[in-house]
Amino acid sequence: MFFELLSYLKFIFKSTNAHGVHSPFVFQYVTQCLYASKKFHKETSINVLLKSIAYFKANRIYLDPNPSLEKTVNEIFPNIDFDTKPVDIIYTDRLATTRFEGFLSKGKLHNDSMILVDGIHQNEEKAEDWKMLIASPKITVSIDMFHCGAIFIRKEQVKEHFTIRI
Repeated sequence: MFFELLSYLKFIFKSTNAHGVHSPFVFQYVTQCLYASKKFHKETSINVLLKSIAYFKANRIYLDPNPSLEKTVNEIFPNIDFDTKPVDIIYTDRLATTRFEGFLSKGKLHNDSMILVDGIHQNEEKAEDWKMLIASPKITVSIDMFHCGAIFIRKEQVKEHFTIRI
């Protein structure tokens, strides 16, 4: 509990809103998706997932085995394919660097794939996994939203990290 509170205070001091973003891709994602008024779910990370599916018009997603979340996604987006290769969005509550490398080597990701990691500031271990992950040269865009983190592999973009309040 103390770790999460301290992480939140650090996040508040480092974070910005859309006006501190200099990447057109991230600026549009933040303003047209994350700050959009429609709210799909009360839980922040799941809400970000559902908004992202709609914004990116994702057709293929991979959820860590989570039948209730799969049901929620299916109710809102009935035409989603789960666990086909490659995927548009991966949602997980844990992503170490070795698992990320596994997704890459198995062909699960394409250039515009998004990986959404839930609870990146939940404890020291998850925070350390997040730091190691965003340091990877294969990840070009990372967005820390406190409740969750998004990473993208966009070959056309230089490596940048954003800390955004949502």
